[in-house]
Amino acid sequence: MKLRGQHFTKITLEDFPNLEKNKIGIVVSEWNKDITSNLLSGAQEKLVELGIKNENIKISWVPGCFELVYGCKELSKQNLDAIIAIGCVIKGETDHYDFICNAVSNGIMQLNISCTVPIIFCVLTDHNKNQSLARSGGKFGNKGVEAAITALKMIYIN
Repeated sequence: MKLRGQHFTKITLEDFPNLEKNKIGIVVSEWNKDITSNLLSGAQEKLVELGIKNENIKISWVPGCFELVYGCKELSKQNLDAIIAIGCVIKGETDHYDFICNAVSNGIMQLNISCTVPIIFCVLTDHNKNQSLARSGGKFGNKGVEAAITALKMIYIN
């Protein structure tokens, strides 16, 4: 894998040989589904482009971002090589945003410590919907694509 110094989204099939047998799980929050669907599309398209077979991508939907941790924990019991957690939390007028962001990021971190499969954090934590749209296929690209590349890099970390 020759990735050092390469622009993150410019990774090609040659950078990840022999991915046809790898299996990836993706847990997606239904909350802010217009955003999370874009992130999912970006991740799934990049995985397939780089050699993961579509039938080796398992997608599970959960109601909200808080449930991503449980969804990832359950998928980690299956025969997967990496898991991507996709969600979007947009700041409102209450402290709910802070509680959810902290809980989800800490939960994913704990799973990474305790599980044998890498879990990739692809949760947008933006101050408004325009920021989320810009990061889910808009002017700032698609963070789902970056999460897919991160998942593949983590599979080959050894």
